[in-house]
Amino acid sequence: MSDPTAYLLERAWVEGAVHDDVLVEIEGGRFSRVEVRGPSMTFAGDISAQNVRDPRSTGEAAALPGLTIPGLANCHSHAFHRALRGRTQRGRGTFWTWRDQMYDVAARLDPETYLELATVSYREMVAAGITSVGEFHYLHHQPDGTPYDDPNEMGHALVEAARRAGLRITLLDTCYLSAGFGRPPEGPQVRFSDGDVDAWVDRVSELDPTDHCRIGGAYHSVRAVPLDQMRRYTSAPLHIHLSEQRAENEQCLAAYGMTPTRVFAEAGHLTEHNTLVHATHLTDEDVRLIGQARAHACFCPTTERDLGDGIGPSRALDAAGGRLTLGSDSHAVIDLFEEMRAVELDERLATQQRGHWAAAELLAAATRHDSLHWEDAGEIAVGRRADLVTIGTDRVRTAGTGADEQTAVFAATAEDVTQVVVDGRVVFREGDRDQLGRDLDDVIGKAWT
Repeated sequence: MSDPTAYLLERAWVEGAVHDDVLVEIEGGRFSRVEVRGPSMTFAGDISAQNVRDPRSTGEAAALPGLTIPGLANCHSHAFHRALRGRTQRGRGTFWTWRDQMYDVAARLDPETYLELATVSYREMVAAGITSVGEFHYLHHQPDGTPYDDPNEMGHALVEAARRAGLRITLLDTCYLSAGFGRPPEGPQVRFSDGDVDAWVDRVSELDPTDHCRIGGAYHSVRAVPLDQMRRYTSAPLHIHLSEQRAENEQCLAAYGMTPTRVFAEAGHLTEHNTLVHATHLTDEDVRLIGQARAHACFCPTTERDLGDGIGPSRALDAAGGRLTLGSDSHAVIDLFEEMRAVELDERLATQQRGHWAAAELLAAATRHDSLHWEDAGEIAVGRRADLVTIGTDRVRTAGTGADEQTAVFAATAEDVTQVVVDGRVVFREGDRDQLGRDLDDVIGKAWT
């Protein structure tokens, strides 16, 4: 059965507000028509019929009951970390002890098992309403550090996994050269390293974009890429883990006499095209520099709380001119609705006050695809990529909440997503969730045996 080319949306977030009865038509994977037919911010009438004939439409418009929003952008992902969920919570520890467990998984994977694990991880993202993912990819080589016959075989596995799952991917191939300031790669880290920036650039240059894939770059962190190496690559987009841990800041100050933000700026990379992931432990001067550059700051609150990283200054960065994006990072949770509200709720914990971020601002952050170079996604508007994420508004969690952007940000979860359309193609329906659970259980079980 072919996918519908027109939908009548019971409620939809269009141009920064929720409207009733929005008619959309799709041609070539893009919105060719968006018409608001009902009033803003009022409840719609009954459109529960399977199809609604509209005399001005080119055909039958499939009814989508519930609240429909643009596709969500997961701007920071490590697909293989999904295997860690529920397995790293025993006893006390820190980010660094968790990292040892993560390395255990990294040492096990080969291109075939990575393809399987990434596919189910991306399918879970699609089921959560994510239509673009930024994959921060550093698991490049064989366990002893020797390149595969195809040096990009692991990257190709990720691109294929995204294709199978039905979402777009920006492969952020990551440069990783040292275990820490002045230390060569150790243990599983030898899989990550190309030796120097030039060799990394040569390998990445062999990767080609496709209809569903963009190619970008990343520096793992200031501790993993020396400053003199950072200066040798200037293309964008470029992402980096930055100031996730206080220990990183202290070591960076000892090595360079500068904060990680200043190091990244000195290397010439603090620009509006690039993204700072986490940006948790910043000085006031760091915030000013990031805002002045209008750089993206990708917060991953569910990972940052899971690892005990801390709470980043999201509102201060925004006020300074930085642009907030969101990611699920280690996939302790894959739920961009939870990431949205966690930004606000973490600010409440840090300040003991409420009301820092409006729901519309957080929804805008979650639908910002431009840091992944999908600038034509993230809005229900003519000419944009036809992504639609529908939330059931009659669920236990969402019923009675107003069926507006407050519902999306402060009530809904990934489990409330009922349908997902990517580039005009239906890639998830609610009935798919049970099979997805079985597949996740099977694939992740194999990853640990």
